[in-house]
Amino acid sequence: MGARIRVVVAKPGLDGHDRGAKVVARALRDAGMEVIYTGLHQTPEQIVETAIQEDADVVGLSVLSGAHMTLFAKVLELLRERGADDIVVFGGGIVPDDDLPELERLGVAKIFTPGATTTSIVEWVQERFAQTSA
Repeated sequence: MGARIRVVVAKPGLDGHDRGAKVVARALRDAGMEVIYTGLHQTPEQIVETAIQEDADVVGLSVLSGAHMTLFAKVLELLRERGADDIVVFGGGIVPDDDLPELERLGVAKIFTPGATTTSIVEWVQERFAQTSA
């Protein structure tokens, strides 16, 4: 068996609601992944630093505040600047369907909107990581 998938789950920005992020973090952990939850009110810089220090394979961002375009873009930009753009970035939260194509263009691998199951998130991370390591 290979190394476990390392996931950083983060709550960027001023959003103070993290129940969904904690549920996803626990589901990923229960599926055998190593999960680092950064807590509330993280800056993009803090998230990227954690991802690099923890040698993360995947970063999951939870954004409910409406600042998803800015926050996702900044995390992706900082990962590129630090030479860590091989880290897969996905997210979840309140994201309008109209914003999904732009987020994909920026490099977000997947957005899970309200109603997504933890099973679908776990399976997607497992499949996506398998694709990146193949």
